[in-house]
Amino acid sequence: MSDQEISPRSEAPDGEELGRMVREARKEKGLTLEDAAREAGIGRSTLSKIENNQTRPSFDIIRRLMQTLELETPQLFVQSAKSDISGRRDYTRSGAGEIKTTATYTHELLCNELTSKSMVPYISTVTAREVAEYADWVRHKGEEFMFVLSGEVTLYTEHYRPLAMKPGDSVYYDSGMGHGLVSTSAEDARVLWVSLGL
Repeated sequence: MSDQEISPRSEAPDGEELGRMVREARKEKGLTLEDAAREAGIGRSTLSKIENNQTRPSFDIIRRLMQTLELETPQLFVQSAKSDISGRRDYTRSGAGEIKTTATYTHELLCNELTSKSMVPYISTVTAREVAEYADWVRHKGEEFMFVLSGEVTLYTEHYRPLAMKPGDSVYYDSGMGHGLVSTSAEDARVLWVSLGL
C-alpha cells in the first residue's frame, strides 16, 4: 500500500473512534465483552476501558483485537490523538546516501532529509591506514555506536588500548573522547556509525 492510499483519519483514529470501532465489530460478531476479551487474550475490564476510551492500549493488544474481531489490517496502525509521537519518517535507498569525503573517510549519510535528528546514521569507508594520518584526535559531542560491515579495522582512543575489530563486531563509546579508525584489511573497511547527540 502506498503512502497516498493511507487515510490519516482511518489510519490513526483517536481513542473514541477506536472504542467505537471495537464495540461495533464485537456486536456485529455477536460477542459479549467476556467472549471477545477471552478470544483476544485480554481482561474484560481492559476491553471495556478500550471501548469507553479510558485507556491507551498497546500495539500488541490492538493487534490481538483486530485479529479476533476481523478488522482490516490498516486499522492496526492506531494511536491516540493525544499521542506525542512525531510521526516523522525518512529513508535512503541502497547506495543513495549523501556522500561526504574527508582525508580519512568517505561517509554516506543516511536518512538525511530529516533535520534536528536525535541520531545521525551513516556508512563509512575507512581509507586511513595509519593513525598518523589524523592531524589530531576526532572529537565531537555525544556518544557513538559503530558496527563493522566488512573488512577489518582498529579503533584508537585516547583512554584505551587499540581495539582490533572484524565484521560483525560493534562498539559504543563517548565520542567526546579522542578517537580515530584505520583499516587493517587488504580492502578499505566499511562500518555503520550512529552518532547520538551531535
